[in-house]
Amino acid sequence: MKIFGIETSCDETAAAVVEDGFEILSNEIASQVEIHARYGGIVPEVASRQHILAIIPIIQQALDKANTGWQELDGIAVTNGPGLAGSLLVGVSVAKAIATGQGLSMIGVNHLEAHIYANWLGKNEPEFPLLCLIVSGGHSDLVLMRGHGDYTVLGRTRDDAAGEAFDKAARILGLGYPGGPAIDREAAKGNPCIDLPRSWLKGTNDFSFSGVKTALFRLVETDKINNTADAAASFQEAVIDVLVTKTIAAAKQHRTKQILLSGGVAANRRLRQRLSDESPVPVLIPQPMLCTDNAAMVAACGYFRLQAGKTDGMDMDVIAGLKLV
Repeated sequence: MKIFGIETSCDETAAAVVEDGFEILSNEIASQVEIHARYGGIVPEVASRQHILAIIPIIQQALDKANTGWQELDGIAVTNGPGLAGSLLVGVSVAKAIATGQGLSMIGVNHLEAHIYANWLGKNEPEFPLLCLIVSGGHSDLVLMRGHGDYTVLGRTRDDAAGEAFDKAARILGLGYPGGPAIDREAAKGNPCIDLPRSWLKGTNDFSFSGVKTALFRLVETDKINNTADAAASFQEAVIDVLVTKTIAAAKQHRTKQILLSGGVAANRRLRQRLSDESPVPVLIPQPMLCTDNAAMVAACGYFRLQAGKTDGMDMDVIAGLKLV
């Protein structure tokens, strides 16, 4: 069964073809990073306009790469939230037009759920029950997954998400945009020797990263940072320390068979290393290109939703603040 995926939740215009929820036949992405780097962050109106320009060419590119025609597809999966409303509208509108014109089933996909399903793309099928750590620019969620579509959110960020914290730290340190990769690169050259606070929020599975961000800002403001690489490494370690410790504790508490790491921050090398080294159960992590926003993960999720009979009609709308549960 072949599913076509469309992803336009933020600033990546992406299209893909995935077979049986596992095999990537194509996964094409048109990035807007260089455009938004001029502004130091994503400009929603600019993002939606760029999606309009890129989406038809990227869809054709995905079909060509997969050597697939519309008549060979079984459904079209599209992200309908959460994300930027204008960006989401572009993808959903195009998906509706294609589904109508080609007589395909349409499947609305939650962007967070799609990140989880990036772990199904490959040779190894995850084993339930699973603990999912979703870390991105807008989310830091711990989710217990007992089966396909069966989720319990154990914890969320109370303020800045991990990716947002990295972006802000990079801006404070003058490392540019996007901040996550910049922090990762700079931290590799330094030592985590600066004492920065950790917010443990004892008794909960929630996260908070605004405090460590403010502490870094105060150090820079008072000229107490002598080495940018050390500062980046120290900030990165403070964030990752909390993420790894809480994730492992939750996995033990709920006796999960595996941990799934997903989301843009899952591309961070230190996070991947520490979680893999310290976890008492196997950790599955998508390859870096599947951690960031892409359409293959949307198509993979769409396959399992279609298998469960979960399709959507033409009245499906975008929901910028869509929750996983």
